[in-house]
Amino acid sequence: MSSTPLNNPEELENDLEKSGDFSFLDQTLRPNKFDEYIGQETIKQNLKILLQAAKERSHPPEHVLFYGPPGLGKTTLAHLIANEMGCQVKSTSGPAIEKVGDLASILTNLSPGDVLFIDEIHRLNKMIEEVLYPAMESGVLDIIIGKGPSARTIQLDLPPFTMIAATTRVALISSPLRSRFSGGTFRLEFYTEDEIEKIIKRSANILGITLSDDAAREIARRSRATPRTANYLLKRARDFAQVNKGDLSSKYVADALALLEIDELGLTALDRKILEVIIEKFKGGPVGLSTIAAALSEEMATLEEVNEPYLLQLGLIERTPRGRLATPRAYEHLGFDVPEDTQRKLL
Repeated sequence: MSSTPLNNPEELENDLEKSGDFSFLDQTLRPNKFDEYIGQETIKQNLKILLQAAKERSHPPEHVLFYGPPGLGKTTLAHLIANEMGCQVKSTSGPAIEKVGDLASILTNLSPGDVLFIDEIHRLNKMIEEVLYPAMESGVLDIIIGKGPSARTIQLDLPPFTMIAATTRVALISSPLRSRFSGGTFRLEFYTEDEIEKIIKRSANILGITLSDDAAREIARRSRATPRTANYLLKRARDFAQVNKGDLSSKYVADALALLEIDELGLTALDRKILEVIIEKFKGGPVGLSTIAAALSEEMATLEEVNEPYLLQLGLIERTPRGRLATPRAYEHLGFDVPEDTQRKLL
C-alpha cells in the first residue's frame, strides 16, 4: 500500500530533536475529529448525541468518566470532546493533585466551557474528592480558611466546565464520585484486528511510511488489541527498516518484532517465561502468583496487572482458587506436549 505523507517525516524528526519534546510524535498520531477515531463505535455515538444536545442548549456537556485498560484511547476521547466543543482542555492527574489548594487553583483558573481532564482519577486523595463533589454538582468551591473556632468557609462560584476523568481501575473510585458523572460512564473495549489494522495504516500515512497490507496485518496481529502498542510496534519496525536500508514489508516487520521478542500472538519474553515456569517448574500448575513472581524475580503486581490479563484473554492460563494453571493452548503455543491430566486439572 502506497501512502501520501501528510507531514514530511524528516521535518518531523528534525523538529522533534530541536524541541526536545519526545511526545510530539504521539500527539501527531492522535485523531483530531471523531471521524478519524477508529473503533469504540457505541461510545462515539453516545458522545456525539451528548455533545450535540449540549451545543443546542449552549451549555457545556455533563461530566464523563472513561475506564478500561491502558492504551485504548481514553485521553484521546477527552481531547476529541474539547475539539468538538471548540474549547480548551486542561489536563492533570490524580497523583498530581496533592492538596486541596492544588485543586482550587486548577478550578478557579478555568474559563467558561473549558474541559478539565483528570487521568488516573482513582488515585485522587479522598479529602480532595470531598471538595470536588460540590464543584461538579453545583459549580461552587467550598474552602475552609483557618482552624479551630476561628475557621470559616468561603464559597467561590466556578465557571461552567466539563470534567472528564479516566481510570484503569474503576472499582477504586468511590461511589459518590462515580455517581456525579452524569454525562455517562463508558468502558472502552479492546479493538478488533481489522480496527487495529486501520489505525496502523492511518499512522503510517501520517508518518509518511509506505506500508504493505501484509505488513500492517502482521503488526495488527501482535498488537495485543491495543492502539498504543500498535503505534509503538509500527515506529520500531520503521526504525528497523530504516537502519537496515529495507522497506516495510511483512518480512522486515517480522524480523523487527522478532528482535523485540514479540511472537505471533503478541506475547513478550516475560509472557512466555511465565508460561514456561508454570509448565516446566510446576508441572502446569496450579501455582500461586507469588510463587511465579519469586521464580522469575519479578514484582507480583507487574505480573498481575501487566501480563496476566492478556494471557487470560488469549486463554493461555486459568485462574483457580488453588492458583494459576496453564491451558492446553499454552502447551501447544510453546511446543510442549499436552499432559493427559491437564483437562482434569481445569475441571
